Amino acid sequence: MDPAPLDHEAVAGTLAPFGHSSGLPAAAYHSPEVFSWEHDRLFNGTWFCVGRVDDLVQPGQVRGIQVGNETAVMARDGKTVRAFSNVCRHRGHELVPVGEARDTRFIRCPYHAWTYRLDGSLKTAPTFTNPLDEADYSLVPIRVETWGGWAFVNVDGSAPALEEHVGNLNDLLGTYRAAGLAVAHQKNYLVAANWKVIVENFNECYHCTSIHPALCEVTPVGSGADLEPTGLWWGGTMDLKDHVATMSIDGTTPQPPLPGLEGTALRKVLYVSLFPNLLISAHPDYVLVHRLTPLSPAETEVECAWLFPAGTVTDHDFDPAYAVDFWDLTNREDWAVCEGVQRGTGNFGYRPGPLSSWEATVYQFLTMIGRAYLGEGLTPSPVEERVTSGSVAKEVAK
Repeated sequence: MDPAPLDHEAVAGTLAPFGHSSGLPAAAYHSPEVFSWEHDRLFNGTWFCVGRVDDLVQPGQVRGIQVGNETAVMARDGKTVRAFSNVCRHRGHELVPVGEARDTRFIRCPYHAWTYRLDGSLKTAPTFTNPLDEADYSLVPIRVETWGGWAFVNVDGSAPALEEHVGNLNDLLGTYRAAGLAVAHQKNYLVAANWKVIVENFNECYHCTSIHPALCEVTPVGSGADLEPTGLWWGGTMDLKDHVATMSIDGTTPQPPLPGLEGTALRKVLYVSLFPNLLISAHPDYVLVHRLTPLSPAETEVECAWLFPAGTVTDHDFDPAYAVDFWDLTNREDWAVCEGVQRGTGNFGYRPGPLSSWEATVYQFLTMIGRAYLGEGLTPSPVEERVTSGSVAKEVAK
């Protein structure tokens, strides 16, 4: 991996041992050159989540999607989901505009009507009189794999297998049977902050007593345990208070626990981040997902989806408002402080500050980013590197 275009000495503090480290330099949040590097190396060069498979395309549909600074065509022929670079092999016109899925048997370029099958092969090039071997002009494929009901694409094809990327998160989240969940409600937010600011905020509750009064009513903010990753993820758990059944305004839920969930999982919320853009909050009765699409150094689209068992979502009496209202309130509190951080880090007086013992998972994310900035590639940050003697960081959960 090529190093990022920023002062590498400024990243040294980020990579210091936990308890002695600091945050990222301002360029990481504001530089267009760094943001462009992130697109090429972190978004196009790894597994970027593009959404829930069934919400993206149904059999016999195609859809234009945004993937970092690229657009792609997703196509579904029966159960097979494919992705292609969104460019015609003739003169390079965009094939499908980014937007809603459309029913179709073919992918037709709007410029000269070159037409492709849903497997990407060229079907016809109307009135093209020169000799043409159709096999040489199939659409350029993009790697696409699914996990837990989500679709992931790797634009440049260089990422290791998705299974390696996910690592032992597959076992951890498997308890929640995410593949069998469906979107009950979705809200999109446009946040005036760098994507990393949002990830950092998601991974600590040091700020909770300051800005999240409703959240503090249902969870002890110092509770939980960090978890040991083997893939490119990080995270941990937080407990529910004794009188609380889930994260909602009053702590109650009209829904039963997720199928198969039992034991301590009924008393905890799992918070994990899968690099680079999927933030998962798994509750006893629903799973909340924040999917980030970085738009510029200072702007990120956040798609927030509330997932429940598919059979529950289709029940005419079902109402997810208790979960939606709680997290919409919490989200808006978070976006306000994220935007404040974005503005603040742009000021002359910004210097990367120290991390507290409450910010161990932030440290894990920042060291992963820091090593990538130096050209060392993407590797997990083991918990042992983060927990130091005398630290009050969350208990390590093996």
